[in-house]
Amino acid sequence: MSTGVSEGLPTASWGRRFAALFVDWIASTMVTVLIVGPAAYGETGSPTAFVTPLVYAVEAALLTWLVGGSFGKIVLGLRVVPEDGVLRPLSPLRLLARQLLVVLVIPPLVFRPDGRGLHDVLCGTATVRVDTFRAMLAGARGPQGR
Repeated sequence: MSTGVSEGLPTASWGRRFAALFVDWIASTMVTVLIVGPAAYGETGSPTAFVTPLVYAVEAALLTWLVGGSFGKIVLGLRVVPEDGVLRPLSPLRLLARQLLVVLVIPPLVFRPDGRGLHDVLCGTATVRVDTFRAMLAGARGPQGR
């Protein structure tokens, strides 16, 4: 794990994030095949090649807004949180922009020493493991909230 963003917030490993992206991409590809059909999906030069990245971006942004992570992130025990570690709702438009940056590939490959990719830096987010997220929840509730 990398050193976190603020107050030692530990970010998730790149290996786990890549595995989550792989799960997301497989799921998005299956949804795309259901939408356009196997024949159109397999057609060479078909414009349906742009459907999978679009499905991924919408799925990831929507699920991150609703439950804190894309399908792949939830499966692999990751969550997306505000960079300052203060739990509050994230902007759906900002999350969509974040996912569109991921689709461009370069932003996740350009990252800071704290483990956040350019997409996280530009959108004010950090990807953490679920145990870090749970500790943040417990801290937000305080001792009386348990």
